[in-house]
Amino acid sequence: MGANASSLPGEADGPSPRAKLEDIPESCMALVLSYLDPPEIAKLARLNRAFRAASSADFIWVPKLPSNYRYILDKFPDGALGDKGKKDIYAGLCRPNPFDGGTKEVWIDKRTGGVCLAISSKAMAITGIDDRRYWNHITTGESRFQTVAYLHQIWWLEVDGDLEFQFPRGTYSLFFRLQLGRVGKRLGRRVCNSENVHGWDIKPVQFQLTTDDGQHAVSRCMLDNLGNWVHFHVGDFTVEDPEELTKIKFSLTQIDCTHTKGGLCVDSVFLCPSSLGKVLFPVDGEACKKL
Repeated sequence: MGANASSLPGEADGPSPRAKLEDIPESCMALVLSYLDPPEIAKLARLNRAFRAASSADFIWVPKLPSNYRYILDKFPDGALGDKGKKDIYAGLCRPNPFDGGTKEVWIDKRTGGVCLAISSKAMAITGIDDRRYWNHITTGESRFQTVAYLHQIWWLEVDGDLEFQFPRGTYSLFFRLQLGRVGKRLGRRVCNSENVHGWDIKPVQFQLTTDDGQHAVSRCMLDNLGNWVHFHVGDFTVEDPEELTKIKFSLTQIDCTHTKGGLCVDSVFLCPSSLGKVLFPVDGEACKKL
């Protein structure tokens, strides 16, 4: 009887229900998510609908977007992402977005938000490109642009390009994506035709990049990557003022006219934060001798 009499008020209705994630205020959940990386946020959003709702808060994504994200959005002619929430903008920028007539693509690394760009060979000035005796564009699924410039044979190799872009503050690396040999399919298998490959074991090719504020990098490399795409590291440049446009010029040359060279595929130029480049191309980046 004494035990019954000592029951606390409200216990007659049974134990209190256990707290659920849904009971936590959405603003508190969003605050917790703001300290996580985007992939971690995405995992939690798939785990629970309460997290999914909280993950849409704009204040989570604003600091994760690159400082130039509005400049990037202005590059897209349809303005498809301009009226979206910051989460959808981030997700949209993680996919390659073409601009300049489809000859360039820009995207951000989904983990770090670092800005990356690719420039097609069609956006570059290539000596002799209009003469079918020397060059032609071939279609291939191994290029993000679905086409590469293929060199049959030439005495004077010169590939030049430039870019004017607003980068966030940081250090960036520039790479040429090249391959020796023309790749095709035979009986469903990837095969490399090395018939025209010659002249690359005599003298190295030279890569250069310069910026409008006086930064300069030169590297030289012997090409021997038959049948393999390699990102050859040209050099690095640093952006101090994220509000200013950075103007970059880059080139690939082999202008020793004592011999011809051929069988080279020029796909694209790739730019990304240097820290990301070391992760993506740890071997390729050491292939060239820096001068």
